[in-house]
Amino acid sequence: MVHRARASHVGSCLSSADILAVLYGAVMRFDPAAPTTPDRDRFILSKGHAAAAVYSVLAQIGCLAHTDLDEYGNDGSLLMTHVSHKIRGVEFSTGSLGHGLPFGVGKALAARRLHAVWRTFVLMSDGEMDEGSNWEALMFAGHHRLDNLVAVIDYNKLQSLASVKATLDLEPLSAKLESFGWSARELDGHDHAALQEALSTTPWAPGKPSIVIAHTVKGKGVSFMENRVEWHYKSPSATQLDEALAELRSSHA
Repeated sequence: MVHRARASHVGSCLSSADILAVLYGAVMRFDPAAPTTPDRDRFILSKGHAAAAVYSVLAQIGCLAHTDLDEYGNDGSLLMTHVSHKIRGVEFSTGSLGHGLPFGVGKALAARRLHAVWRTFVLMSDGEMDEGSNWEALMFAGHHRLDNLVAVIDYNKLQSLASVKATLDLEPLSAKLESFGWSARELDGHDHAALQEALSTTPWAPGKPSIVIAHTVKGKGVSFMENRVEWHYKSPSATQLDEALAELRSSHA
């Protein structure tokens, strides 16, 4: 999809693919045949530039046809390169970072006041933790004891032009999040069993929202993309596409 559209952000898609697979495949209450049922769990992709990964998952579970993915990034296509709520199964259009968690907090508060059973899941990037709007949302959620809210930080350690540490160091991240009234756990963001165990057992503490710090690898599974900041922007050539797909097929053989 990214190659065809000459688009960006394949590194971010690959770092978050396992998280998305577990959420949609094993954790969330979500029926692809009826994606607007009132009791569905809500998923917000705050790192909206990883749209191709979400569209791919929606096609895998039957919310989209695989042929729809051919339109990704085309002029006039609804499959925009930042995730769009025009797509069946997408709750909220994102791309401007720092908006997804505040929106998710609002959804969680609405569910609480409606006495509804659905949960809200928000997938965030580590780079967007530089946004003050996220810390305001974290403080608000902790204050209101929104334990029906679950956030996951895709902590691949790279953002935009440099490392997270060099740009604006987040550490000690877990301690900061817990000081805002959240329950935090750190785990391998590519370990499906660990992700499923953590995300399926929330809330970990009554009255506290839950947040997973998922340690991931940008460009996971493609050797020449892994931990390379340029794949935040680059589109693979035809040769690079063939090499990447060969590596991914080999690793899952």
